[in-house]
Amino acid sequence: MLLRLPQIENFMRNPIEVQNKVFSYLIDSAKDTVWGKFYDYKTIKNHGTFNERVPLNDYNSLLPFFERILKGEQNVLWNTDIKWFSKSSGTTSTKSKLIPVSKESLEDCHYKGGKDMLALYCNNHPESNIFSGASLALGGSRQDNIYGNDIFCGDVSAIIIDNLPFWAEWFRVPKKDIALLPEWEEKLELMIKSVSNENVVSLSGVPSWMSVLLNGVIEYTGKKIEEVWPNLEAYFHGGVSFRPYAEQYASLLPKSINYMETYNASEGFFGLQDRTDSDSMLLLLDYGIYYEFIPFEDLNKETKRILDLSEVETGKNYAMVISTNGGLWRYLIGDTVCFTQKNPFRFKITGRTKNYINLCGEEIIVDNADKALSIACKATDAELKEYTGAPLQSKEENINRHEWIIEFKTKPADMEKFIDIFDKALQDVNSDYEAKRYKNLVLQRPSVHIAPENLFYNWLKSKNKLGGQHKVPRLSNDRVLIEELLKEIK
Repeated sequence: MLLRLPQIENFMRNPIEVQNKVFSYLIDSAKDTVWGKFYDYKTIKNHGTFNERVPLNDYNSLLPFFERILKGEQNVLWNTDIKWFSKSSGTTSTKSKLIPVSKESLEDCHYKGGKDMLALYCNNHPESNIFSGASLALGGSRQDNIYGNDIFCGDVSAIIIDNLPFWAEWFRVPKKDIALLPEWEEKLELMIKSVSNENVVSLSGVPSWMSVLLNGVIEYTGKKIEEVWPNLEAYFHGGVSFRPYAEQYASLLPKSINYMETYNASEGFFGLQDRTDSDSMLLLLDYGIYYEFIPFEDLNKETKRILDLSEVETGKNYAMVISTNGGLWRYLIGDTVCFTQKNPFRFKITGRTKNYINLCGEEIIVDNADKALSIACKATDAELKEYTGAPLQSKEENINRHEWIIEFKTKPADMEKFIDIFDKALQDVNSDYEAKRYKNLVLQRPSVHIAPENLFYNWLKSKNKLGGQHKVPRLSNDRVLIEELLKEIK
């Protein structure tokens, strides 16, 4: 596994060269597919031609091609057979998205990411005993294929688990028969019972759902986590920002625990936190994924600048565009990132392209909200579980403000103080919001509703989105979600 480290160092030193090789590999592999023939991939030799000829895509624009593959047609978007479709978590939609997964994307991207995660972890922690016990992976489930063929459909974690070699079962819990159960609450109950007596040394999963499992283990055993799993040393987390959950995990897990962030989605494995002295992630460049980036301010413009990796700048927000060895071409994944470094390329996830608040030019993104809420919680000894925010405007009542619903694990003693600190922190991290809040001339002080216990859990359950990588939309620029939730509060 440590033999992989020189290869990682190579793409860190030679990022553009490695990305150009990935680009050539992808174009050559797909040149005789339905897609490749239509866009004449045989004559595409560089990013400029690719940019001119191949359109940007989202899920809906590629859906007709996905459906052809789901019905059994091959060589549509990629030149090897597609045997799996990954269920994307989505957010507000009740219907999940299904993303094609090829053998190459499974082995050279998703599995590679897991191996590199362990290689980098062991490199940073040479004294580690991470292979002395079991890894508790909190993943998703398999689901029925409506077309009735042998294509496997399910969360990407379910695809990974289903294809692991038999010996890998010795090192992971829960066992496959529990891990792939489709019904979350049944699976959770069985997981808690089955893993409480195991020698768990590492955890892997989305923070929001992992905390549910950990609290369940504590309640079931009557013990602290360090008493249940005395050899626990690492938590590999991703899917949502860890910042809002930091205080909660400080009380759940032992102080000696090592944390490592990962960026693994249905569409691919994109980043790993490779250093212990920084919370930025290393962009993974030799995984069969070619990256492009759209400046955040161009997203809603008819003519967009689309940059390759050599053109990005640090400190700016970009929407990420990927072309992959699973047949996703110039696909807007929906995440926004900000590069913190270019040598090598390290970044942070800052939000979602559709999850922001922009009532009057303030453009509050998820990263802003996470930071401000963390500051407010720390200052008022509060612990946050979930939240969402949206704009509130009424011309008749002269109202222009942001409205928030926050579910606390520990409520602040003084809610008005919490709101004031939260508001000030938002101004500190977003100068446009600060300008709009000046003397209440454009935006007024935000309003905050305290959510009843399990409000967001019950909302996700009503949408059949419990477990896996499902998440609550943090921000919305409309009031559809917040109005649904307010009905449950009032």
